[in-house]
Formats: sequence, C-alpha cells, structure tokens
Amino acid sequence: MKGSEFFATFVEMNTIDKIFGIDSPASFQETALEIFRDQARRCAPYREYISLIGVDPEQVDRVEQIPFLPIRLFKSHTIYCGEQEPEAVFTSSATTGMTSSHHPMQSLKLYERAFTESFRRFYGEERQWSLYALLPNYLRRKGSSLVYMADRLIRACGSGGFYLDDYEALLRDMEADPKPKILLGVSYALWDLAERYAPRLDKTIVMETGGMKGYREEISKEAFHKILCEGFGVESIHSEYGMAELTSQAYSHGRNRFYCPPWMRVIARDINDPFALLPHSKRGGLNIIDLANRWSCAFIETEDAGWVHPDGSFEIEGRIAHSDIRGCNLLVQ
Repeated sequence: MKGSEFFATFVEMNTIDKIFGIDSPASFQETALEIFRDQARRCAPYREYISLIGVDPEQVDRVEQIPFLPIRLFKSHTIYCGEQEPEAVFTSSATTGMTSSHHPMQSLKLYERAFTESFRRFYGEERQWSLYALLPNYLRRKGSSLVYMADRLIRACGSGGFYLDDYEALLRDMEADPKPKILLGVSYALWDLAERYAPRLDKTIVMETGGMKGYREEISKEAFHKILCEGFGVESIHSEYGMAELTSQAYSHGRNRFYCPPWMRVIARDINDPFALLPHSKRGGLNIIDLANRWSCAFIETEDAGWVHPDGSFEIEGRIAHSDIRGCNLLVQ
C-alpha cells in the first residue's frame, strides 16, 4: 500500500471510530459537520442538490443548517461517495410499477458494526438471545438490509432462524428453546400468527418492523399492538425502525416511541416547507441524520410523519400523503 493510500485509510478508520464513539452533543455536531463537508464535496447528487437550493457548504457551521436530501433521490440517482466499488447494494421493497431505492454500501463491516452496536445498546449481548424471524430468508431477498441484519444477528445469537411460511415449525422450535427469545417480524405476518394460533409466548419479546399495506386493513399502531399483545399474551410490542436508505436502526420498547443510537438523530420539519425545522413535540415530516451513512448521504429527508420529543426520542404517525408505499411486508414480493 502506498503512503497516500495508507494515510487515507487511517483517516477513514479514524472517522468511523469517531462516529461510533460519539458521546455528547458537541462530539455529534463536530462529526456531523465533518461528514457533511466531505459529502457535500464528494457525493455528486448531494453536491448538486445543495447547489440548486443555494446553500454554500462553507457557510454551514451548525447541524441545524445542514440540508437534508429528499429520500426519493435514492431511486433516481446513485447516492455514493465511496473510494471503491461497494461491497453490496441494498434495495428497498417495491411492488410492480414502483422503483426501488438503491443504497450502495462500501463496507459491510461498517453496516454490521452499526446494527451490532445498536442492538447491544438496547438489548445486550446477542448470545443471551435466540432470534426468530418472520421474514424471507437471505437467499430469497438478497438485497434487503433488514434480512441481512437478521441473518447476521441470528448467527451471533447462535439460535433461532427464519420461519416466514411455517408458523407451526416456528412455534414448536420456540417452545423447545430455553433461552430468552426475540420474535422479529413484518406486521402482517405477526398479525396472522396471533390470529390463527394465539400462542402464549414465554420469555419472548415481540418486535415488529412495520409493513401492512396490501395485506391487511390499515389500523392505528395502538390498535395493532393491542391485537398482538392479546394474541401473544405479552405486555408490550417492541418495534424496529430502519430502511434501505439508512445504515442504522432505532428501537422502541413499546408505545411506538423510538430511541436512536448516539450517532443518529431525528428532526421534525414543516410538511409544507421542508427547509423549516420544527420545535419538539410538533407534528411534521421527519429528517434523519445517520452518521453511519458514511459513503452515501448522512442527511435524509424522509417521507414519514411524526414528532420528536425533548429527549430526542420520536414517534411515527405514518406516511406523508402522496408518498410511495413503504413497507417491509413488500419484501416477500
């Protein structure tokens, strides 16, 4: 390796360590501004977008001034600023006639570090759990970041597996498993399982990943979680919030209130004026800063609606009107 290449690799590793070492608002702002200036220069679609809206990156000195890239551009542009060919390209789910988003990932090790460290922050070491997934397995949905994450976490747990089409085998294996368990699934599959079998799940966390459109009637999250709680005999339903365009995940331990890892932040914006940020507890569109999006764009204007609490946690109300359908249930198409 040449000296210049070694230095570039050293700088990149230092940046990644800074991302996952964030422990204060000051370190978050410093790292976010550093990544913003780099991506504003190296990510061509983001650079063009910033120019079109009249923002000078050199004049941005606070996180609140950073422009957020509309998430739909992941469908029409290659949002990437890596130094080499990506190891993987994660894709969003799509029905016929819809265009999938594409998220190039230069290093799968970074993605694995992001979801592993986040999981451990909220649930502890993987080995203490068995992870059962009501999802298509990795061979059936290679482009799914969620399926990739579940596959690697199942391996790290050392027990569990994929069971999308075989509820009876799932329940049999879970009943025989003495370890604490996490049942991770798309919403419609969890509803089907609860309705058809109503199993009493012992020592089990039920975690939904969203996804109902086209399979079940749309009901409120509160009503849906009540159905699952009654069907499975559990006190609360956990949730995972992630998407193909992000590298990190937020988790809810119940009541649809999500918490981010330290390198991720959610900010609400005015739905009618995307450049106007809202104070805490005001409903709006959600912007996400995911600093683990190191080689794409870390600043995303999503099409989800909700609000952010003063402690940084957030709630999801649903999709902004006229947005394309998003739902992990579409993984099985």
